[in-house]
Amino acid sequence: LLPVMETLDPLFWAQSLLRRRKLAECIDTCTALLERNPYDKAAWLLKIRALVEEAYTDEAELDEEGMGELLMDDNATAQIPRPGTSFKRPLTNQGASQGVRPLSKSGRPLTGFARPGTQSGRPTTMENAVRTARTATARPTTTASGRFVRLGTASMVSGDPGVFIDLAKLDLAKYAARPALAKALFQYMLYVANAPLQAMDLAAMATEACGYTDWWWKAMLGLCFYRLALYRDAEKQLLSAYKHTPSVLTALLQGKTYIRLDQPLRAIEAYETALQTFPGETTLIACVARVHEGVGNLPISVENYRKLLSFDSTNIEAIASLAADSFYSDQPEIAMLLYRRLLQMGVTSAELLNNLGLCCFYAQQYDLSLGCFERALGLATTDEQTADVWYNIAHVALALGDVSMAYQSLKLAIVCDPTHGEAYNNLGVLEYRKDNIELARGHYQSAIRAAGHMHEPHYNLALLSHTKGDLQVAFTELSSALVAFPDHHDSKALLQQITTQLISL
Repeated sequence: LLPVMETLDPLFWAQSLLRRRKLAECIDTCTALLERNPYDKAAWLLKIRALVEEAYTDEAELDEEGMGELLMDDNATAQIPRPGTSFKRPLTNQGASQGVRPLSKSGRPLTGFARPGTQSGRPTTMENAVRTARTATARPTTTASGRFVRLGTASMVSGDPGVFIDLAKLDLAKYAARPALAKALFQYMLYVANAPLQAMDLAAMATEACGYTDWWWKAMLGLCFYRLALYRDAEKQLLSAYKHTPSVLTALLQGKTYIRLDQPLRAIEAYETALQTFPGETTLIACVARVHEGVGNLPISVENYRKLLSFDSTNIEAIASLAADSFYSDQPEIAMLLYRRLLQMGVTSAELLNNLGLCCFYAQQYDLSLGCFERALGLATTDEQTADVWYNIAHVALALGDVSMAYQSLKLAIVCDPTHGEAYNNLGVLEYRKDNIELARGHYQSAIRAAGHMHEPHYNLALLSHTKGDLQVAFTELSSALVAFPDHHDSKALLQQITTQLISL
């Protein structure tokens, strides 16, 4: 290949590298060309494209909301919204019962596909904001713009002794009159330099220069407003852009804006309006399913995921979500087939093998179940993953009658993740069966501190307290259990019994 390279024009070779996604080599080649001639516009434009491709962030995906955005958010339209109309109050009576399908801290059922923000929800207090989805000690995301800063900083390491483009010295009006250069420079400002304010100025000048007829500039102006947390201004620009020229990108940005405003129904409306123009667009169908899942409307979410698979049979998110729904709907055989489909597609992770092991166990294929858990332990990269696998192994051991193995597995789960509330709860049940009352009480209290959204440790502690005659503690814990799970029959029955006893006293 070297003799061929010597005969090729360096600029053509850089274009070939860009097409083959060899971005670092393309940047080095363009840098060498610019050192020879700093005014080579073709090399300058090609280097910008390579830098943008290296630092590009897919705007179609949902962002993770940081603690600062969540606590300082004053865009909510109602303090006490109706269930199903806000991410703060999802529906709780849709899909499988809470006693079968566990909930996350935000009150939404656990999903089959991990996405930013889906497990943590929108906290309303500082304590809830500081806690992450599992651990109470891990540092939360403080701001969503942090990832843009890190990406932009890393992309500047291109071999230049200084910054490639000094944005403060640019004449934006001159570039705004040249559409090709303006679009490339805008993407550099937004994705590489992480300067949404300067990018917004360029977008405004370019929109004016083209006579307000280019929908792309309007959409990008809305994106800049979105990055600057000016969501109402972003909404106006995106509505204008979509009215001028309907596009999938504009609809996706509209949906993201409404989600940040905590208006899921408006986001669904924007997606469905775009689907009338672009029927079968898989990205839009996936977004509709995600929002329905976020507000707790699981049946419609599953219906949209099935629709998504009819257009894209290899969509990992849809397959995983349908598998989780089948598992919690008491159809482990179907879930096992879907998870095996993911394995055939080349997806290999500790979570997938953990779920497959559970499906095999409930489908009474015990030999395959233990093998899947063993492979999941080998693939686990974090303590949380390892703890979840050991917790599920304890379930299998209990079902097979091996109490000693279940006890050791739960101990290992707590060693890996000291804030694993489910493991503390089950360990308390085992201690209670051994008549170790104080140890059981301690484990229940640890489970409540680690996972206050669960109703099981509250009920178990109430049952233990009632057995020992402490009716006041039992009454308090049962009230907390019914707050977490209002339809829990056992808690209602025990609370009625305790109330009768207290009245008789």
